[in-house]
Parts: sequence; structure tokens; C-alpha cells
Amino acid sequence: MSGNRPSAVGLDFGTSNSAVTCVDAAGAAQLARFSGPSGVTDTFPSVLHFERELENGVPVLRAYAGATAIERYLSHDSPGRLMRSLKAYLADRSFDGTSLYGRRLTLADLIGAFLRKLLEAAAVTLGPIPSRVVAGRPVNFSNERTEAANEFALAQLHTAVQAAGFEDIAFEFEPVAAAYSYEQTLQRDELILVGDFGGGTSDFSILPVGPGMRDGAGKREILGNDGVAIAGDAFDRQIVRHLVAPALGFGTEYQAAPDKRLPIPNWPYAGLEQWHSLSLLNRPMVEQLLERLRPLALDPAKVDAFAYFIEADLGFQLHESVKALKIALSHAPVATFEFNCGPAIIRRNVARAEFEGWIRAELAAIGASVDRLLTATGVRSGEIDHVFLTGGSAFVPAVRQLFADRFGAQKIAGGGEFTSVATGLALRAAREA
Repeated sequence: MSGNRPSAVGLDFGTSNSAVTCVDAAGAAQLARFSGPSGVTDTFPSVLHFERELENGVPVLRAYAGATAIERYLSHDSPGRLMRSLKAYLADRSFDGTSLYGRRLTLADLIGAFLRKLLEAAAVTLGPIPSRVVAGRPVNFSNERTEAANEFALAQLHTAVQAAGFEDIAFEFEPVAAAYSYEQTLQRDELILVGDFGGGTSDFSILPVGPGMRDGAGKREILGNDGVAIAGDAFDRQIVRHLVAPALGFGTEYQAAPDKRLPIPNWPYAGLEQWHSLSLLNRPMVEQLLERLRPLALDPAKVDAFAYFIEADLGFQLHESVKALKIALSHAPVATFEFNCGPAIIRRNVARAEFEGWIRAELAAIGASVDRLLTATGVRSGEIDHVFLTGGSAFVPAVRQLFADRFGAQKIAGGGEFTSVATGLALRAAREA
């Protein structure tokens, strides 16, 4: 695109993966392409890795991102700190930053550092990145679902995007952006519901799309938006809770006194369930608890396995195994979960129906968000022409069934599940430019 430098860019900063798109002079959306160990992809893992290196004898803090960050982390050539799911912290008022080798970094610092690396990688195929951006945002950043919580999170995100080098910044709801992408395939106007399922949030919008809106002849009115902070990561949490935590001592007991047994405290196991809370496990208070409980535990091998998990820093490997199971169950009624945790080798067949039972509450919350949107807009399910589902968790059969039950399976549409938001953001940016 070096000869047709775009005037604006679409930035989809996701909980699990990110994407960048520009629109060229001919009006075509061009996705950035990223090289990694598995080949060239359209998405960039939302992972940041810091290492302390010596430069001319002086220690400096070096940041790596995406596939490179994962490679550096797995190589263990040098100590470092891997971070994922940074987006999940945006609405968390209790998280004011972290200390890295004596240097204090805010959440905006961390996300800004990631975005700069993302844009450097995107520029390899897109050329120089313009200073104007339309960035995606969820409808609700957290389950608090209040204007105050969303404004707080959006302000943090704005600071991070600005720190990445952008001067002119606009935000768009992620499902609305996905609608702009879907619109490119239409030959007639439609009223659609968009469901965007990321790692941290599920977001929904109802709006008209099609040639009439795309060509500027019709007035586009977004009828309504809704969303919940429940998506792929919440599904992962249930897999960890049901398959992994019990093998590491969750739900077992220890001998508190000769005639008294007590359950091993549950609070350390909560740190297993979400990537961004794994760092809480590697603390002296957890280590001391396990040392104290080990000789008292009725199943000491499981406590040993938990201690091994923390010492070996197996969080990344755990969540890769969880992701593999979730993907496999999207394609088959039964899949095998495997995770090697030293003293504990966890291997078990899981039926799709069993997994769907684990995530029943999460599915109900997603369905309630859709119903809330229909009620708020006054739109009847029969008035929706198509339901466009995008994002990784759109492939989960139970999620698709929610929409088939409400709208009919024949209305479900998809495509570009990992890039439609970025493409739509760029299309909006190009129109405004």
C-alpha cells in the first residue's frame, strides 16, 4: 500500500487477539499480515512480554509482543514477565498498574507498549500508519454495565491509544463495526442483529445495513446496543474449574486436628481460572499456604502438583490446552483434554453436552443480553433479516443455538470471525475521512 497511503486506520485491540486494517485509495480494506511460527496470519496475539536486558552494561526494560512475546517466554533463555488479557483490566478501578524490575507501569503504559509493537508489525505490510484511527470498544467493559464504569474504562483506553502515537482518535462499538464489514456483501438493505464474541465481552447491536446506508443514500440509525462482560474467557474459566483445579487439590481436605477435617481453601484456585489473575499465584502467601497444608493434606500429591504448576509457571500451557479443548468441542461431540503438570497428568474425554452444562449460567447471561436489547428497541425477532455472528466464541455450538432458537437457523450468518471488526472500523474511518 506504499503508493496509496491511507488517511485512517481501523484498530481492533482484543482481549485475546488484535487486528489492524487500512482502506486503500480504491476503497478496498487491507488487513495487516503478521508472520509467526505457524505462518502468516491476519491477527496478532494480544500478548506482551517484558525482559530486563543489558545495553552497554546498563539494564533496560525491553518489550516484546505477539508471537515473538510467546516465543521469548517459552524459550526461557532469560527471565521475563508475560502478560495477556490486558483489556480485561480496563474497567478495574483496583488495578493501578504493576511493578517491573523496579519500574512502575500503569495499565495505559502496558497497553500503549503493546499497541506500539502491534503497529510496528502492521506497518510491514500496510506501510506507514496514519495518525488518525477509529478503534473498537465493547458496549459494556464490565458486568457493572454503568455509564461511570464505561467512561472510566474508555478514558484508560483512550490514553493507551494516544500513547501508541495516534493524534485523532474515535471509538466505535465493536458489533457496529462488524456490521459495516458484513454490509459489504449485501445487494439489498437489511435489518440485522450483530453478535460479537471476544475473549472478554459479548456485544450486540441492531441496525440497518446495505447499499442504501453504504452509499450514503439512506440514514443509518443504530437502534440499540447491549453487552455483557462474559465470553470466551468465561468459558475457559469453567473448563479450568471442572477439569484442572480438582486435579491440583481443589475440593480436597486436610487434617486440621486429630478429629477435625477442613476443606483446603478455595481462594488460591481462583487464580487458575483467568490468565490475568495467574500472577497472583506466584506470591509468598500462596507458597506458605501450600507448604503448611502439604503434610496435612489428605491428598498431598495434588497439593504437590499445584505447587509444581506455580513453580514451573505453566499458566500459558494450561490456557493453550483449555483453548484446544474448546475449539475441538466446536467441531466434535466429544474431545480429549490433556495437560501435563509434572506430578499430575490430566487426560480426560469431555462431551460437548458436559461442557455446555458447565457454561449454562454464562449462556443464560448472554441470552438475557440479547432479550434485553430486543425489548429496549421494540424490535421483534421476525423483523430481523439476518443475525451476523463474529468473534472466536461464535463457533461454539451452544452460542449459535441461542440465536437459532430466537431467530431461526436460516437467519444465522458469519464470515471473517476474527477480522470483521477491524475491517469495519477501517471502513468507517475511510468514510469519515
